[in-house]
Amino acid sequence: MADVNRTIQELLSDYAGALRDGCVPVFLKSLTRQEGRTIASSGEFWDATEVVRILNGVGFANKAVTADVGLFMSRVDANIASRLKKSKTSSRRKRTTGGKSQTASRRAEGTL
Repeated sequence: MADVNRTIQELLSDYAGALRDGCVPVFLKSLTRQEGRTIASSGEFWDATEVVRILNGVGFANKAVTADVGLFMSRVDANIASRLKKSKTSSRRKRTTGGKSQTASRRAEGTL
């Protein structure tokens, strides 16, 4: 079970570990209401977090990997293409008159 009502130093230590491990949201969810209030009102904590972020960036700079957005872009392109196809097919369906397509009504009239 997590410590309840941790001190600023303990919170900072836990934050540094969460930042290093990439699980800051888990750290934020672990805060009690009182700890959240303490953090929000503590300038000391915010100053220290800036130092931790800088040290973390310097310490792991050579291991940092930039995300490859190629997969994301291909999915976006596929979504755009899919939406364009859907809009073309929906515009074809709008040309119907009275529940019958124009081709069916022309056949009935004998003009086709």
